[in-house]
Amino acid sequence: MTYSGVLGAFPYAVRESDSWLFRSYALVSAVVGGGLALLFALGLVVLVARTAALAGGSLTLSRAFYVVVGLLLVLPVVAPTLLVARRHRREGSTPRYDAALALAGYLLVVSLYVALVITVPPTQQTTPSGALAPAVAALYALAPAAAAGPPLVGVAAIYAAHRLLR
Repeated sequence: MTYSGVLGAFPYAVRESDSWLFRSYALVSAVVGGGLALLFALGLVVLVARTAALAGGSLTLSRAFYVVVGLLLVLPVVAPTLLVARRHRREGSTPRYDAALALAGYLLVVSLYVALVITVPPTQQTTPSGALAPAVAALYALAPAAAAGPPLVGVAAIYAAHRLLR
């Protein structure tokens, strides 16, 4: 049995995969991807409401840019699940491929969290404590522009896992 559409790919991939690691990632990617999509959809509603009275091309461009940024965050989170579903549907997959994409997907989710920590404004930063205090302090010290690095590493890991285990 195959699937139709993006939403159907999630249960299909879970049913077809023999990797428990991948099955757990499929659930995580559905929750995180859905949460990000909802967050950006609600943010877009707020953006449109705030700029509805104003006219001009730059406002339309900012709305479009907002949508593009949302897609650039959601698509990599769900990409491993979609790739595994596609591979199972077309040629069959191996537990090794599924597990490698799950690991790369988990790396991406963690890298998104690291990017969020890097971009915390100084006024909202708390004094880190515990075992991860030095790492959090080092992330706070980075420039906000460095936040693009960790997610790019996560996306590269997904791409590499897909290409190498083809």
